[in-house]
Amino acid sequence: MSRAVEESNRAMLRARDAMDRAYAEPLDIPTLARVALVSEAHFIRTFRATFGETPHRYLQRRRVERAMSLLMESNRDVTDICYAVGFGSLGTFSRTFRQIVGQSPTEFRRARRPTPGVPSCFTKAWTRPSSFG
Repeated sequence: MSRAVEESNRAMLRARDAMDRAYAEPLDIPTLARVALVSEAHFIRTFRATFGETPHRYLQRRRVERAMSLLMESNRDVTDICYAVGFGSLGTFSRTFRQIVGQSPTEFRRARRPTPGVPSCFTKAWTRPSSFG
């Protein structure tokens, strides 16, 4: 690997690490490009080439991953979680969540909540598709 490629990879990793640390903050391309010490256009192109997705999509995915965790671990409202992970509107959050996960945030939470009084091992066994049918 050439020195230039190695330096470029480090710059993209710095920007990605900044997104991972501050995913809930309002991050934009100019800010991230400054972190990587490159122009905005070069940043978008190089980030996509390095990680296989645009910086915007990466940030959305990180936010949705964090939202998934909060939906499973807490009783916070979906709207509360939406803003806590950095989305500016519930509509954008719900649409993006569905695109990435395949379910709405409420459906995701409902599907992962244990049935009261039933051990989770039984719940999982009864919700799995049967291969005997």
